[in-house]
Amino acid sequence: MTETLFGGPTLPPAYPERAAWGTAPKLRAWQQEALDLYFTTGPRDFLAVATPGAGKTTFALRVASMLIESGTVNRVTIVAPTDHLKRQWADAAAKVGIAIDPNFKNSDGQHGRGFIGVAVTYAQVASKPMLHRAKTEAARTLVILDEIHHGGEALSWGDGLREAFDPAARRLSLTGTPFRSDTSPIPFVEYAQDRDGIRRSKADYTYGYGNALRDHVVRPVMFMAYSGQMRWRTSAGEEMAASLGEAAVTKDITSHAWRTALNPAGEWIPAVLAGADKRLSEVRRTVPDAGGLVIATDHEDARAYAGQLKRITGESPTVILSDDAKASSKIEEFTASEKRWMVAVRMVSEGVDVPRLSVGVYATSTSTPLFFAQAVGRFVRARKRGETASVFLPSVPQLMALANSMEAERDHALDRPEKEDADGLFNPEDSLMAEANREDKASDSLTKGKFEALDSQASFDRVLFDGGEFGTGGEVGSEDELDFLGIPGLLDAEQVGTLLRQRQHDQLNRKNRRSPAAEQAPPAPAIPDHRMLMDLRNELAKNVAAWSARTGTPHGVVHTKLRTVCGGPPVAQANEEQLQSRLRKLQDWFIGRK
Repeated sequence: MTETLFGGPTLPPAYPERAAWGTAPKLRAWQQEALDLYFTTGPRDFLAVATPGAGKTTFALRVASMLIESGTVNRVTIVAPTDHLKRQWADAAAKVGIAIDPNFKNSDGQHGRGFIGVAVTYAQVASKPMLHRAKTEAARTLVILDEIHHGGEALSWGDGLREAFDPAARRLSLTGTPFRSDTSPIPFVEYAQDRDGIRRSKADYTYGYGNALRDHVVRPVMFMAYSGQMRWRTSAGEEMAASLGEAAVTKDITSHAWRTALNPAGEWIPAVLAGADKRLSEVRRTVPDAGGLVIATDHEDARAYAGQLKRITGESPTVILSDDAKASSKIEEFTASEKRWMVAVRMVSEGVDVPRLSVGVYATSTSTPLFFAQAVGRFVRARKRGETASVFLPSVPQLMALANSMEAERDHALDRPEKEDADGLFNPEDSLMAEANREDKASDSLTKGKFEALDSQASFDRVLFDGGEFGTGGEVGSEDELDFLGIPGLLDAEQVGTLLRQRQHDQLNRKNRRSPAAEQAPPAPAIPDHRMLMDLRNELAKNVAAWSARTGTPHGVVHTKLRTVCGGPPVAQANEEQLQSRLRKLQDWFIGRK
């Protein structure tokens, strides 16, 4: 018997393909199942789709070590999306005895002595495909393609991958988000035609979020949605007001309300950050090193959010910017520390492994399914059974739909229409996916045209979990909000669902006790006039702004006082009579009547 890369005895040489099986730390059930399939079929190309946090790296490195020990390959090339991930792969490989050089540059020609292979980026391969082809041909090479969907981002990238790695002895492709916005084939991925004649990507092994959650491999994710009243001035000089996420408004109004909410100068972001920090404090009662991550739209916002977090917590958060040469070392330092918060633009969105991240704030205007899945993937990695994840986000339709479809499996489809579905109708999902994988920038709908964010006010909306919605809303700082922020940090998925239902039941009981006269209220019209309601909301917003300017009272405080005096729900849910009542009360204030 001899020792293997993983420190255990090999099997007899009569079974070279099985030499290292079972000799590493125990594999998860899905990893062992995928490994069995891989070595039973012995494919040249293999696509493994596993949800973020499931352990794709461990699976791939086990395959690599076994192929090396059996003599099937004698070189390994790992292709990753970013420089940080190259180093992360090299560190993980070193732990199992595989020496990978992440510092290799195209100009080096050869990797350093003592290494069995290199880790490179997709861009690096695309810029010199013939160099990498020559290296691939010079040895029996295993190519590991991490997040292979990047291989279709540009024609040159796909062509470069095919040119460089066509001679490879084995190719192992990995992804946690197996879909793309365009219809360009991804290299080394097999496509099969479905009943509708559309070619879809075909994975050799799939392990989705739903299965991983049931196996306790990933954390259950609660989405804490926040709404609120927004006010802004359009490029034409017109003042507009709307409730964040209001259903009966246009796409442009939703986009501008969303952008207003994310404005660091408003009241929405500080309120949501404070709520997220309360949630993090609750989680840290049972998970002392739990950390939080705020994902911002741009560098300016990231710095502003970091300043607000420092005022809330008294601790300076770690700020990760894409143009910072020390970004990777900062991520590594944060990973090993017990600091509370990290703020990033898009640097920490895909593949980056910070297992202690438990609370997130989705403070970005990016709404593509791919980016959303990658961002949420930063929080789902389980270290021990019972850890939960909480992601705070704006209550807008695009994000609500994505949060409610966490368990949906998507394949990369070719031949599909760009703008219309089979009935000639516009397909909202395709329009969202059309922006997937773009570079670091806000959605076009949020950057076109000039506007001025005037003020924003936050309110707790609801919790989304496992396809269900819980809670009936509440003011920031209210018992209704704190009920959900105070959910324990160590619960399995079933316990989370049970507790959310209980909290919602308690909230409904409180509302019924507080509103004994609700049954005597006049019934709302069967079909409310939405245009009239919008006019009343706009008029109320203008009057609140005028009173705020006169008294120096923040808009959110004025709205809260009006609700306290006049009764009724938040502005977005108020009926005609309730809005009129608040307008009359404001008129009384202006003329000196209390």
